[in-house]
Amino acid sequence: MKNLIILLKREFKMFFTNTTLLMTFFLAPVIYAVMLASVYKSGKTTELPVVVVDRDNSPMSTQVIEMLNDNEGIEVIKVLAESNDVQSEMIERQATAVVVIPDRFEADVLTAKHPELMIYVNTVNMLTANFASKSVQTSLGTLSAGIEIKGLQKRGMPGYSAVDKYEPFKQNYVRVFNETGNYFSFMWPPMMAVVLQQVILLAMAVSIAYEVEKNTFGIGIVKKTKSALVTVFVKVFPLWVLSIPVILIFYGFHHFFNAPIPAHPMNFIGISALFIVSATLLGTVISALIPNALKATQILMLMSAPGFIIGGYTWPTFAMAKPIQLLADILPLTPFVNAFKLLLMEGASVHQVQPYLLQLALQIACYSVLSLLLVKWRIKKEEKALLVKN
Repeated sequence: MKNLIILLKREFKMFFTNTTLLMTFFLAPVIYAVMLASVYKSGKTTELPVVVVDRDNSPMSTQVIEMLNDNEGIEVIKVLAESNDVQSEMIERQATAVVVIPDRFEADVLTAKHPELMIYVNTVNMLTANFASKSVQTSLGTLSAGIEIKGLQKRGMPGYSAVDKYEPFKQNYVRVFNETGNYFSFMWPPMMAVVLQQVILLAMAVSIAYEVEKNTFGIGIVKKTKSALVTVFVKVFPLWVLSIPVILIFYGFHHFFNAPIPAHPMNFIGISALFIVSATLLGTVISALIPNALKATQILMLMSAPGFIIGGYTWPTFAMAKPIQLLADILPLTPFVNAFKLLLMEGASVHQVQPYLLQLALQIACYSVLSLLLVKWRIKKEEKALLVKN
């Protein structure tokens, strides 16, 4: 017990005397939290630039332009009388969409010839393209309905009958969970999980590998304990403790930036604990396997860097190649962010996220066994090295 306390004190001292690691572990999460919040704080894009090519120049085409401008999601930045190259206009004016109103638009509408408006959408960025498309469709759909109803009224149909004829049935769309479609609420919380995994793996990468590289593992650890279990515990326990203030910092930022708050904090704490344990044990496996701190860091960063992309949070894992799915399954981030999304955004119960909890538990079991075996192997190597020196 005495040696365990001595080793734990040693680990905490090593952590707090490593300025680079200290700043990375505590300062990086704060910087990323503020930076990412500043990027996504508005929650949705507004006033996306739209160019209108008005070949009709009539009162009705002017009404089309006014309807587009009334939508907060888009802004008509330029009205042209003619354009022979829509794509060039889109590039030069950095427009998200170009709306082309044909010649004789008003005349054809009034004579029921059903003219066509051409809407060109820049789909390079799918996010802004979707926002712009929705805004344009809403504006033009509203105008189209109004024109149709007025036309029916001019032909002698009562107002209520005209509305019923145009809309034979109603559609009610009810947004649930993220009611406002806020992109900040969707993106910011999981990005904080990405940052937490990165700093934990970075810290664990140098935990054993650095000591082996500097020849302090044998003198500092092996001479005091031959137990792989004690060694693993000594290496991971400080990060378990030091992750608590990082989690509290993130929780504080949730309040500060008006991000979603977990409805059941204990569920959030429980799954965060499993995530941290799994991440530290994965870091221990790589750190014990690779005796070079730089290489261990590179391997862990290469494994975790694409974690958010392949984790199934923004793109379904079933649509990915099998090797990518396997890589995603071994990363603690994958089950954590998916369970976190359900708990935070959708108010799910623990029972409803049970598959992700079981996945984290399985990861912990596998990484525990691997870390114990590898650390035991590393201890034996250090014992032999110490015998040779003596």
